[in-house]
Parts: sequence; C-alpha cells; structure tokens
Amino acid sequence: MANFYLVDELPTEPGGLLTVTGAEAKHIATVARTRVGERMLVGDGRGRVVEAVTESVAPAAVAVRVESVRVTDAPAPRIRLAQALAKGDRDELAIQAATELGIDGVVPWQAERSVSRWSGPKLEKGRERWGAIVREATKQSMRAWLPGVADAASTKALIAAAAGERMLVLEPSAQHPITDIRPDGRDLLLVVGPEGGIAPAELDAFRAAGAELVRLGAHVLRTSTAGPAALSVLNAALGRW
Repeated sequence: MANFYLVDELPTEPGGLLTVTGAEAKHIATVARTRVGERMLVGDGRGRVVEAVTESVAPAAVAVRVESVRVTDAPAPRIRLAQALAKGDRDELAIQAATELGIDGVVPWQAERSVSRWSGPKLEKGRERWGAIVREATKQSMRAWLPGVADAASTKALIAAAAGERMLVLEPSAQHPITDIRPDGRDLLLVVGPEGGIAPAELDAFRAAGAELVRLGAHVLRTSTAGPAALSVLNAALGRW
C-alpha cells in the first residue's frame, strides 16, 4: 500500500464509489501512474481512512471503489509544536519531521531572535507554505489526522494561545531533562526556539506563565532537529510508541 491521498469528504460505508479530483487526481494519474485495479488509501484528515481499488484513472478525475473504512480517534492528549521561524529551511525541516512523527498541530512562532520574519503578505504566504509541507508529510506518513497550522504568533500571543495546555520550553540550560516529564492529562505545547536561542526576556515570560523549561541532553541541537527529537521522547512517555 504505497500511496496515500487526502480529500475533503469520504464515504462512510464500504462499496461506495469515490471520485478524486484536482491536484490529487493529477498526482495519482501522472506522477504515481496508478493503473486500474491498483489499491490505495484515501483519508479526509479528520480520522477517516478508506482502502479503495481504482476503477478509472484520468488526470482530471480518478474513480475508486471503497473496500473498507476505518476511523481513528484523535490522539489524547494532543501535542502541538510552537516552532520558531528560522533562517534557510530549518523551520520547514522541523515541521516536516514533526508531522511524520505525529505532531497534532503547528504554531509558527515569531521569536525575538528569529532571523526570518513574516509580515504583510508573507504572513499568509508563510502559513500556506507550512500548510503544504504538513499536508505532504501527512500523506507520506499515511496519518489519519492532518495537523492544523495556526497563524503566526508573537511570544505574547503564543502564551495566550497556550492557556490550558502544559507548555514545555526546550532550553539547553534547563535543570530538568525532558525524560523526566510524566503525563498529567493536559494537552502539551512544545516550544522550540530559533538558532540563536530563546531570549532571556522570553524565558522569563514563559516561566511567569507557568511553562516548564526542559533540556534534551548534553548536546545543543539545531532548531530543525530539536523539536522532532523532543517529540520522540514525548511519544514514548505518552505511550504513543
């Protein structure tokens, strides 16, 4: 089962005919070169995934017959990643890997030391770009749930949006390792700073908001690898793996 696609609506019962159109149909027909009789998985990004067999293939529309339907509950507790904007493509690498590893939502964070800045038209363009990366990573990893991408947030807005969540801030100088974290039932917000680190004033603001500062280990990781590494630890602690 090598191919997974995302559409907005899916049949709820086996036996129905599903027509895939748009960019997904074009990919099925011209990139994957799927033939009649081949199987694929199609998800709606909200927990429902169907296994289907192709009945007709064309770049404009692909018809598939649904053979089985499965519904996966949303993970609980949820883990979101607040990823600081970073130079180059390091922030994009971070959210791509985090999506493959099971993150439940992504927040672009305009940290004080972020070299990359989103403003004006870049705000929506950047969010759309991250949304496309998350979507493709969801398909690659064949996930039933598509993580949401929030609007870009300042430090103040990030703290306000995290109300009710358990905020874990990655900081190399923190006293406690992330391996000490034990689930307490709350959703988690994992905060990862830019290449220059999180500014002292931001760390103070996070502490004042009740955030827990945690370290990954003896080494300092790049912003592109810190989030995925921390998420792996949390996946194990939460019993996801």
